[in-house]
Amino acid sequence: MNTDIENLFKDKVIGHPAGLFVLFFTEMWERFSFYGMRILLVLFLTAPFASENPGWDWPREHALALIGTYASLLYLTPIIGGWIADKITGYRVAVVIGCLIMTLGHASMALETTMTFYVGLALLVIGTGFFKPNITSIISEMYKGKESKKDGAYTIFYMGVNAGAFFGMMLCGYLAENYGWSWGFGLAGIFMFLGMLQFWLAKELFGKIGAKPSKIHEVELPQNINEESPAEQEEAEIDEKLNPFTLFDKVLIVLSSLGGLLYLFNDPLEKIEGTSLAPFELFGLKGSDVVVLGALVLFLILLVTRIARYIPIVRDRIIAVSIFGLFTVFFFAFFEQSLGSMTLFARDYTDRILVGDSATIFKVVDALLTTVPLIIITWVLILLAKKTFSRIGLSNIILGIAFAGLWFLVIFRLMDKFSQEGNEVDATWFGILNSFFIITLAPFFSRWWESKYNPSAAMKYGLGLILLGLGFAILSYGASDIPSGAKTASVSMIFLILAYLLHTMGELCLSPVGLSYLSKLVPARMIGFMFGVWYLAIAVGQKAAGTMGGMIDKISEQYSLGTFFLIFTLIPIGVGVLSIVLNPLLKRLMHGVR
Repeated sequence: MNTDIENLFKDKVIGHPAGLFVLFFTEMWERFSFYGMRILLVLFLTAPFASENPGWDWPREHALALIGTYASLLYLTPIIGGWIADKITGYRVAVVIGCLIMTLGHASMALETTMTFYVGLALLVIGTGFFKPNITSIISEMYKGKESKKDGAYTIFYMGVNAGAFFGMMLCGYLAENYGWSWGFGLAGIFMFLGMLQFWLAKELFGKIGAKPSKIHEVELPQNINEESPAEQEEAEIDEKLNPFTLFDKVLIVLSSLGGLLYLFNDPLEKIEGTSLAPFELFGLKGSDVVVLGALVLFLILLVTRIARYIPIVRDRIIAVSIFGLFTVFFFAFFEQSLGSMTLFARDYTDRILVGDSATIFKVVDALLTTVPLIIITWVLILLAKKTFSRIGLSNIILGIAFAGLWFLVIFRLMDKFSQEGNEVDATWFGILNSFFIITLAPFFSRWWESKYNPSAAMKYGLGLILLGLGFAILSYGASDIPSGAKTASVSMIFLILAYLLHTMGELCLSPVGLSYLSKLVPARMIGFMFGVWYLAIAVGQKAAGTMGGMIDKISEQYSLGTFFLIFTLIPIGVGVLSIVLNPLLKRLMHGVR
């Protein structure tokens, strides 16, 4: 394995192994397809039958119930996909399986029938389970023994994530809104397939890295006489009391999982089809609510009883992680309105028509926003091809074809926009702002975290949640003149742009640091379990986002749309202030971990 790592580092692009950029482009195409399709979901499901681009004309509550369940499952299946890769397939094969299943999912959705739509969503959930955890595991394996370069590698990889999201939402959204939903869903599948091919054809670069797990385990020897062997280090760590899963723990895991899954599937089924998997009532509560509350209680019992069995320092740190996990649920429940109620706000309540000088300025800014990042990424592609064409020429060619297609679509879109007298901004265009702001602001936040002014974990969470709330405050102010029950309006787009800016700043405070603190606070042998809990927290947040976003019609009819966003202002700010107030307590619980 060490030989494969050394060989990988021989061919470098921008100071990193060429294999990293194969993963960069694979992730870029996967995120292109993922976000390109996901931003279309709420628009497609709620678009009226009687329109130029007819959708399914669902009530917003129904659409967001389904989207919440879909988004939640996307964070649960990676727990299973990661286990399968660890034990059976290896990371690389799992990534290819995931890509192939997701390609079939996009193709299925492009057919736009009821059955193929649901089959497509199911395939995308399964495919993401194979793909999501395992492509990052390959990076981790690539940089074994080279930890000093790992942060830089993840930064480059993170840029691939955002580049894919940026172009996916822009181009899939453009085709879907202007030429038909099938074009948007289909385009996502085409680039997913090309991304899979370029990755599979580049397997020679990786050697045994990410290959099928072997029953023969390598023994890592110390590099000098003063260094402890890994075995000795492990023994030093196991002074703590071990905490194996008891039969009671396993029963609680199974029951709480079944209860949670039943609720996830039952919620959209109950709202859309009017049928229930739990057709009973208890104390005035619907069966599905009883089940999910029961599952939550069982999960809390599991967490409390396991935490209680650890030694004090470990117990305190896991309590700190659990509190941060709760804040994460709140954050994503509100942040993920970007692909739900905020997208609906962009379509139905935002003035997207530009004329005269404002249209010209927007077209020029849009052109620069699109072409400059694409030029930079194309330059990276050329550097990769120069280094690796002799070894993985066919992979480079496939990647080149994908980029030729990307350039064609970008130029086609820009020519179409410049040929119009004015300009109507696509509702999906606003979704790209998150990726754009991340790419531009991430270096500043990174420098802040590395400076002497680096705030504590609780302060970062508090700041992130407050910024999130302030973004919704701007939307609440912008929507304050919209009368109760209004289905359309013409609010200035500046409110939505500023909201995305503040939300992205909040995300940069909270999202990247969450997993970092988890890895520092949790003992090595527990990381797998706690990563699962962390993904569960995000999954709960995703479902809560769909449920709360689905209340947009009820609240705006009874009160106003401004009130709807005011609720989304007050709760994150309140939770953010609570995080800051708890800062001294959380510092004590973390026992010196920064």
